[in-house]
Amino acid sequence: MSRTSRTTLRRSRTALIAAGVLVAAAAGSAAAAAPFGASAAAAAGCTVDYKIQNQWNGGLTAAVSVTNTGDAVSSWQLEWSFAGGEKISQGWNAAVSQSGAAVTAKNLAHNGALASGASASFGFNATGSGNSAVPATFKLNGVTCNGDPSGPTDPPDPTDPPESARADNPYQGAEVYVNPEWSDNAAAEPGGSRIADQPTGVWLDRIAAIEGANGSMGLRDHLDEALTQKGSGELVVQVVIYNLPGRDCAALASNGELGPTEIDRYKTEYIDPIAAILADEKYAGLRIVTTVEIDSLPNLVTNAGGRPTATPACDVMKANGNYVKGVGYALNKLGDAPNVYNYIDAGHHGWIGWDDNFGASADIFHEAATAEGATVNDVHGFITNTANYSALKEENFSIDDAVNGTSVRQSKWVDWNRYTDELSFAQAFRTELTSVGFNSDIGMLIDTSRNGWGGANRPSGPGASTSVDTYVDGGRYDRRIHLGNWCNQSGAGLGERPQAAPEAGIDAYVWMKPPGESDGSSKEIPNDEGKGFDRMCDPTYTGNARNNNNMSGALGDAPVSGKWFSAQFQELMKNAYPAL
Repeated sequence: MSRTSRTTLRRSRTALIAAGVLVAAAAGSAAAAAPFGASAAAAAGCTVDYKIQNQWNGGLTAAVSVTNTGDAVSSWQLEWSFAGGEKISQGWNAAVSQSGAAVTAKNLAHNGALASGASASFGFNATGSGNSAVPATFKLNGVTCNGDPSGPTDPPDPTDPPESARADNPYQGAEVYVNPEWSDNAAAEPGGSRIADQPTGVWLDRIAAIEGANGSMGLRDHLDEALTQKGSGELVVQVVIYNLPGRDCAALASNGELGPTEIDRYKTEYIDPIAAILADEKYAGLRIVTTVEIDSLPNLVTNAGGRPTATPACDVMKANGNYVKGVGYALNKLGDAPNVYNYIDAGHHGWIGWDDNFGASADIFHEAATAEGATVNDVHGFITNTANYSALKEENFSIDDAVNGTSVRQSKWVDWNRYTDELSFAQAFRTELTSVGFNSDIGMLIDTSRNGWGGANRPSGPGASTSVDTYVDGGRYDRRIHLGNWCNQSGAGLGERPQAAPEAGIDAYVWMKPPGESDGSSKEIPNDEGKGFDRMCDPTYTGNARNNNNMSGALGDAPVSGKWFSAQFQELMKNAYPAL
């Protein structure tokens, strides 16, 4: 099925409710019968679409869309009254206030002007009893929009527009957004100007990052800057969605602010505000690529359920289902905007390339992609190697090689994995994903920000054929001590520069992890972001079951994850392949 025909598979809200989904939903519309606008003389009309997206005993999240069907207006104000004692607690994309039962939503500076046929969207959270209903009456600029409350039960949904606007590969024919904050850090480093113009991902790793924390740019700031960079051409903006409850249960350096059970906060305080911003019509001309929740779903396969590598934290997340629910909810909400392209994180070959993990991971990805109202049509593709170091191509040996009758798979490095590099894994895993129910035209991304492994130590050919281990170890580009090592790896280099459609089935090589941003601190550093100290980031650590009790291979003196790490950036440039 082509991506352009997916609209026919989206379920109406009526069908969703009939199917018994867990997220409560309600919708109503008010069709205009009276004028509204900047003046009483303006010929005007309006429609208001009010949807309760999520409701629970104690609160709700709602999305509202106001469409001007009359003359242009320069500002707008929407009013309604709650009937069930609801109280506004948070609003976005509008100034939402309340006095008693009466609620007023006023435009912000950026979305006040509405041309004829234009819409503005906003959302809010409110406390409530769990029995909230669509308000009976709305007033826009003081004029009532009277509609027939017994009208269509499934009105057109502005968040489900025709998907013909979606590109098959969003990266093709497009430039990609350069994050000015990362670019400034890179340019300030000696030699950094050589790559300071490269596009990197924008990481939303906590709720505060949505608006911008500690003076940094928020999501809307980045999107506004992207509009400036876009000009008249196409532009991709890469956004990393990374704040699941109990985040990264198998590590500590990338733990997050939300506890294992805080799935409601994840939905209402994190995903809903992001979805509302991405759905703003101001940004409709941008191609927004999301990387959805790295270091999450594969943990449920490899680090839970009695595996030798299992951790208590991953067992908790497998039991409570909040990774699956969170990813499903994110896909569902973010995928509503026609210019958003969701790519689920799919680990890397050194994580799920083994037989025991390969098919099981595809199955759990499908489970998440059909949870919380999501469908496979909300998934544009998958991304591998995010923030990791696996070599793109190992050209000095292949999985089919044998030395003195011993298969490469039996070497200590490959250790029975079926894949030796990221490209072969990504292409094979794409086939596996389609076999379990994902659409046949999904694309793959590969993060090449730190997997170049160039420099003086890059092998020029296979190792000696003395044994399968000397053959593999002498020829492999990836110079890590063990495939399980992941934190600030010594000797790593920048990989292939970002590019569109480099190989069959691959939508793009990307730098989703901004080079020079730390994976985690080498020692415990107190912080207000919920990020812990993981011994895998300590260069003196002798390892655990997940890296077969090898040394960590990490660089010393590293800051907490996400902070600028100058020594790492310099090493990445020095060992870049292709060389700078």
